[in-house]
Amino acid sequence: MEDYTPKLPDKKDNSLYEHYSFTAEKGQSPLRIDKYLMNFVENATRNKIQAAAKSGNIYVNGNPVKSNYKVKANDVIKVLFEHPPHENLLIAEDIAIDVVYEDDDLLVVNKPAGMVVHPGHGNYSGTLINALIFHFDNLPNNSSERPGLVHRIDKDTSGLLVVAKTEMAMAHLSKQFKDKTSEREYVAIVWGDVKENEGTIEGHIGRHPKNRLQNIVYLGEDKEKGKPAVTHFKVLERLGYVTLVTCKLETGRTHQIRVHMKHIGHILFNDERYGGNLILKGTTFTKYKQFVDNCFRILPRQALHAKTLGFEHPKTGEFLRFETPVPEDMQNCIEKWKDYSKHIQ
Repeated sequence: MEDYTPKLPDKKDNSLYEHYSFTAEKGQSPLRIDKYLMNFVENATRNKIQAAAKSGNIYVNGNPVKSNYKVKANDVIKVLFEHPPHENLLIAEDIAIDVVYEDDDLLVVNKPAGMVVHPGHGNYSGTLINALIFHFDNLPNNSSERPGLVHRIDKDTSGLLVVAKTEMAMAHLSKQFKDKTSEREYVAIVWGDVKENEGTIEGHIGRHPKNRLQNIVYLGEDKEKGKPAVTHFKVLERLGYVTLVTCKLETGRTHQIRVHMKHIGHILFNDERYGGNLILKGTTFTKYKQFVDNCFRILPRQALHAKTLGFEHPKTGEFLRFETPVPEDMQNCIEKWKDYSKHIQ
């Protein structure tokens, strides 16, 4: 096998770069590399990808290429993105945190939509962890060296997270999430009329083979490509061309609700990554299109909120359950659909 390791110029300090490596699928049709990488590198804008190419930091089969290079089947692609030195990534920032509960062992926070949970490519500041290390000293690291973090929710998902303040709490809470004894319930708006009043979705979740920013459900012989995932859903209200549902998680895979609901034909409303930012159900009338566009403006993110969180307190053994209201942007969207649905009954 050929070695396509990029030959970095001496002037480049390897420690100041993030590395991404991909091999194009056998069936890959020619596609500009800047467009191709938009599907593989989370939070990387096309401008940032083009800048990396201009700096000679995108390699195909060991050679630097320009942003207009057409990716072909079996190309080996390596990308270097400049970032601050690692020791500077975790910077304490005075960002307000909505603390729902706190004691000596843990705290429960209500994360707003738009806040990234932990630093990563394109998000080195303004994250929940940047805020946590400003407000709390000596938070324990999890297995990924992230202070206090027991679990996470997506950037554009709002809702509850538990944060560990001691090593003991970190170990105890992490085990509960692993053993599926914690309680997590979400509220979501999904496209379409969900026929069953309630049900369970089971399907192994893994990385999409052609779009690494998405996950998909793998079934049958392919299920080994993913990890087991179980979601229980229940219809709260039918609103014409969308449905308000709750989803309880048994497992906590990345994008689990978003992937499972798409798998059964009900993509989350305004979930851009999975196609929910298009009009998937309804009429062709101009007024309807204007109505939906207005809903998208009111709720400029996927319609998903982590409403309920329950777990056993690591020290007292008491089962604690917390709830937080659906945020205003999502509630306003729900109200608009309620009004609209009255006219299409």
